[in-house]
Amino acid sequence: MKKQISEFLKIGFGVLLASIGLKVFLLPNGFLDGGVTGIAILLSELFDLNISIILVAVSIPFLFMSWFTLSRRITIKSIIAILALAVMMHFENFTSITDDKLLVAIFGGLFLGAGIGLTIKNGAVLDGSEVLGIFANKNFGFSIGKVVLGFNLILFSITAVTLSLEAAMYSTLTFLVTAKIIDLTIEGFEDYVGLMVVSDKTELIEKELIEVIKTGTTLYSGSKGFGKRGARKESDIIHTVINRIDIRRTYNMIDRIDANAFIIEFDVNTIKGGIRKEIFQKENMKVLLSEMK
Repeated sequence: MKKQISEFLKIGFGVLLASIGLKVFLLPNGFLDGGVTGIAILLSELFDLNISIILVAVSIPFLFMSWFTLSRRITIKSIIAILALAVMMHFENFTSITDDKLLVAIFGGLFLGAGIGLTIKNGAVLDGSEVLGIFANKNFGFSIGKVVLGFNLILFSITAVTLSLEAAMYSTLTFLVTAKIIDLTIEGFEDYVGLMVVSDKTELIEKELIEVIKTGTTLYSGSKGFGKRGARKESDIIHTVINRIDIRRTYNMIDRIDANAFIIEFDVNTIKGGIRKEIFQKENMKVLLSEMK
């Protein structure tokens, strides 16, 4: 119950941020965002209609897709979030604080992206273009990213023709800022990378990773292979995840121990569980290092 209350409170805060981005920055200056929100703004600009009503009406087909593509729980939470956004936008009395187009595009995208990202992170959808992507992927095999990109290319092309090329260009900038902030909100600001290390000095490297870099490790048993040092026998392979800020220090450490180590680096989006920082307290470190001997 506490978790559900927390989720709805965070969704409410996300809706507030999104509405500020729209009412304070984008709408007063005629800027669009991508996706369903962009369609609603465009229709509102062209036909002088109430943006709140248009937003709900345009979202209905995508919520219908969500009912069959995602889960009913997500769809119900999304309906509540979209209705809350429509109501908040209707009754908000925020006034525009700048008419500088670059600031409008950046800060409008920032607030809208933070709001959408926070809402998605807590199990709801404020914009249906992602739902369209998932629906097309599930039923027709299209890439989700390509569907969203194609959707927005069509939207901004219509904007260029019906409003102005300048509005379309600034709206594209807003969309790019929004997309990046959504990613940062969902994935966090910490950027992790994974490393797989094959070396003849696995024990020394593992010890340094734990003791100096302060990260956990997993060892895989490697079979035979062939590399620049010829045929290899069985050996342990180190698999670890580190913060990107530590990547250069980690490479320097590995080079110092084994300049010929084979290293594979890959991106990591989500981490759950595993070793936490508190395990590296002095008492726990002694136990951990003693188990490695």
